[in-house]
Amino acid sequence: MSLSFSPLSSQTRPFPPFPFPSNSNRHFLLPHRTSSTTSTCPSSPIRRRLLLRPNSTHLSLRCSSSMSVENSTPTSQLQDSLLFSRAYWVSKSIIAWNVDVGDGSCFLFASKTAALSIVDDGVEGKDMQIKLEEDSCGLPENVIRKFPHIQDNRAFKVPSTLDAKTLLKCQLAVATFNSDGKCINVTGLQLPGVLDDLFSYNGPLGALYSEESVSLYLWAPTAQAVCACIYRDPVGGNPLEIVQLEEVNGVWSTKGPKRWEGCYYVYEVSVYHPSTLRIEKCHVNDPYARGLSSDGRRTFLVNLDSDTLKPEEWDNLANEKPDILSFSDISIYELHIRDFSANDYTVHPEFRGGYLAFTLQDSSGVLHLKKLSNAGLTHVHLLPTFQFAGVDDEKENWKCVDTNMLEKLPPDSVQQQDLITAIQDNDGYNWGYNPVLWGVPKGSYASNPNGPYRIIEFRKMIQALNRIGLRIVLDVVYNHVHGSGPFDENSVLDKIVPGYYLRKNTDGLIENSTCVNNTASEHVMVERLILDDLLHWAVHYKVDGFRFDLMGHIMKSTMVKAKDALHSLTKERDGIDGSSIYIYGEGWDFGEVAKNGRGVNASQFNLSGTQIGSFNDRIRDAMLGGSPFGHPLQQGFVTGLFLQPNGHDHGTEDNAECMLAVAKDHIQVGMAANLRDFVLTNFEGKEVKGSEVLTYGGAPVAYALSPTETVNYVSAHDNETLFDIVSLKTPTEISVDKRCRINHLATSVIALSQGIPFFHSGDEMLRSKSLDRDSYNSGDWFNRLDFTYNSNNWGVGLPPKEKNEKNWPLIKPRLADPSFKPQKIHILAAVDNFLNLLRIRYSSPLFRLKTANAIQERVRFHNTGPSWIPGTIVMSIEDGYEGVPGLSQLDPIYSYIVVIVNASPAEVSFACPALRARALKLHPIQVTSTDELVKSSTYEGSSGCFTVPPRTTSVFVEPR
Repeated sequence: MSLSFSPLSSQTRPFPPFPFPSNSNRHFLLPHRTSSTTSTCPSSPIRRRLLLRPNSTHLSLRCSSSMSVENSTPTSQLQDSLLFSRAYWVSKSIIAWNVDVGDGSCFLFASKTAALSIVDDGVEGKDMQIKLEEDSCGLPENVIRKFPHIQDNRAFKVPSTLDAKTLLKCQLAVATFNSDGKCINVTGLQLPGVLDDLFSYNGPLGALYSEESVSLYLWAPTAQAVCACIYRDPVGGNPLEIVQLEEVNGVWSTKGPKRWEGCYYVYEVSVYHPSTLRIEKCHVNDPYARGLSSDGRRTFLVNLDSDTLKPEEWDNLANEKPDILSFSDISIYELHIRDFSANDYTVHPEFRGGYLAFTLQDSSGVLHLKKLSNAGLTHVHLLPTFQFAGVDDEKENWKCVDTNMLEKLPPDSVQQQDLITAIQDNDGYNWGYNPVLWGVPKGSYASNPNGPYRIIEFRKMIQALNRIGLRIVLDVVYNHVHGSGPFDENSVLDKIVPGYYLRKNTDGLIENSTCVNNTASEHVMVERLILDDLLHWAVHYKVDGFRFDLMGHIMKSTMVKAKDALHSLTKERDGIDGSSIYIYGEGWDFGEVAKNGRGVNASQFNLSGTQIGSFNDRIRDAMLGGSPFGHPLQQGFVTGLFLQPNGHDHGTEDNAECMLAVAKDHIQVGMAANLRDFVLTNFEGKEVKGSEVLTYGGAPVAYALSPTETVNYVSAHDNETLFDIVSLKTPTEISVDKRCRINHLATSVIALSQGIPFFHSGDEMLRSKSLDRDSYNSGDWFNRLDFTYNSNNWGVGLPPKEKNEKNWPLIKPRLADPSFKPQKIHILAAVDNFLNLLRIRYSSPLFRLKTANAIQERVRFHNTGPSWIPGTIVMSIEDGYEGVPGLSQLDPIYSYIVVIVNASPAEVSFACPALRARALKLHPIQVTSTDELVKSSTYEGSSGCFTVPPRTTSVFVEPR
């Protein structure tokens, strides 16, 4: 291995001199330059750094795990400690550090040229040395609230006369010395607290346009210098101009001529980077970029308010949007842009896999979306559409596999995945959870990634979908970024203010619990960037909702501010009705943020009462069985638990029956919108609240205070598709007809529950990914959607080895068996059944109750307690009568509804005294459906007895 580096002095910019000379002796510390892209889920490998020791000619590899430094610590190990940042400058006046100084002393050191090094008698290379006194009062309450994970650290007072703003541009370290003056501990500092204290800012950022000029603003308080390199073209060529920006209180800015508009620019930021212990000259895009070059290396200067970027009638779109009277009326269909049209041959080849495919009126995909919309579906959730890594925006660089060759291979062959994975990092496919720039549409989905095309085409997509009755949700990924450090080409935020935007652990290393490079919304300017970005998409692209990836890694306060900011938008001022924007996300509570470890986070339980939705994994797991992290054969309520065992060990028969009863309780709570105060009778016959029904881990099942805080789902882009998981968990001997009914049964529970129903695209077409449990990078082949309904994509080869190999022994025989594959008749029936479910949901407001009180008053569950009929859920929803005391009348057509879910393989009869003597009839949509089995459902008023066919959900209504 060879290393090359230039002297530090050649990398520094002019910097205001300190009032005393700097020490010219320095040692070079060269960490190994690793890209964060090598990290893998769920946790990244321990970061390793290459260290060139002082006065040494050899390199040693050291692991940056936490170390305690004793009095006898050798100088070389103290030198290594500069690679860590275990102290925190939390406010202008306080540094926190978990050390006991005793009768020794503590000092803060600074070097404007990043020359700090440890020698036997102390710290060399310093420009300034400041003694710190311990504050016996400890850390103030406001600091502990902001940084709860360091609440036990000691507080050291920073002298009030110190010019902290200038000092923050330097390499900084703190060190303790014993009473003999020997250095016993040293570390770098984490700076977000003091940066928030001194440099929080609410003025302009990014590029601003006027009739005469273009102005640039960049928040970079630790930078020593910032230049903007202006280019005429998106790639190649020399800069037209190199402009030095001027700083005022941490914000660098310049005003340029109007001719800059339409040009491209790159910032050159000279800044100390703690990952290299050097002053680095970073070339970086504007974090507030609104356009990009095709290679993603230059920011496009584009004024989004320009009329030339607006489709015809764009400014009137807010008045054309489909009505949404209440968030409880929402239903969501999750879709990947490329999946939608990459394999649709009714789409022009140049439009396939991109934004413009949505603008066609008669393609197979658009015709399918029109069917869903006409049946009642309200929202399409698009997987990430911002600029992400993993797919080259220049299509000519893509590699592909001959699909004709793939189609000739056996359904259980290993060859398909071999060929797909060989090019998976060089094709046109990725889910997109690799954020590079949050505020720019992804270029690979545009007809031309340069210039304004991606902007115009994105707007045309939004407009087209709105005009067929569908509102649009964007999938936003604010919990992490793909790149970090000064060298990664996908690093942006960490090049501009190193160590600020990304959340660090107690060693000062980047947290990776989200997979890689966790962001820190608890820091003021991170939160501001998130809020600004949301408003940008809402105002400039008129989107209708946001789904937050790993929302639990974002602070609750940030989410509440986001909701309030979006809801404050008005048609008159902003061209959008913000009160109709719905936000929801993944409220999982894990990693460093778990149990409010970094402040009150946006987890499922913390969000109750905020009107922000979160995914309900309880109903998913209860229906399917186990969890995505458990044994793939563990059965659930709809996949045969107790009623049709698959051979997996579920314990004794009594245990399996008990598990089924518990699963039913979990599902019933979910069908009541997962409300924590909803009262029902559990499987033991006790009246309990939803929050008193517990998961297997002992956590409450229910967490919501409002129905719109619950997003019910049974499948999503993550994990196997619904049809695939059903095909795994059900006994191998049952027919494909029965698996298709189970697919529909699971979907029906979601469609007819209170709360927000969420569907994965293709669930209504029996979609398969050939049992791939994580198809994020599995190419078009494994992710294909067929809106002609000829194929559901089952049996296209063993799924990619990386995430699926351990299950290949289970998968292979299923793929090889031709009886597992649905035919076109099955797919058509599934589509028809799904459309009917939507029509039923929107046939009555009783399926979409707006408040927790309404659900508690009107929704009841029967067939409860220890004498229940296994595998059967009976839910009733009651309405009032106009002019009659009691319940108000909501539905002018139906006064009472009964939903019966029969998950068993046999017909069931259920008699309920409370449901006698009613004028209940099978829902007219089911009466006229193509499903002959559901038509045989009956109700006898004299006995209150219902008869429901196997694996069927029947809906009975009482007309007024």
